[in-house]
Amino acid sequence: MSWLSKLFGGGGDKAGAASGHPSEVYKDFTITPTPIREGSRYRISARIEKGEQVHILIRADTLEDEAAAVTSSLVKAKQAIDQLGDGIFG
Repeated sequence: MSWLSKLFGGGGDKAGAASGHPSEVYKDFTITPTPIREGSRYRISARIEKGEQVHILIRADTLEDEAAAVTSSLVKAKQAIDQLGDGIFG
């Protein structure tokens, strides 16, 4: 499945269930790392939620290791929350 179909709802269940990676709560936001496999690499991606609001974070960065992509996805999501707060949703 392409990353675009995941972005626009082709993933089915909630991102956490689909990704298999545990969610983390940070400043009242729930972050679920959802690295996107592209060949032998993983694109940094995360689902950020607060209440009913959802933001899908996708970055151009790719890494060879899935665990590193999960860690980087959490770091990038936290940076976005620190910089934008609730403004991340719109």
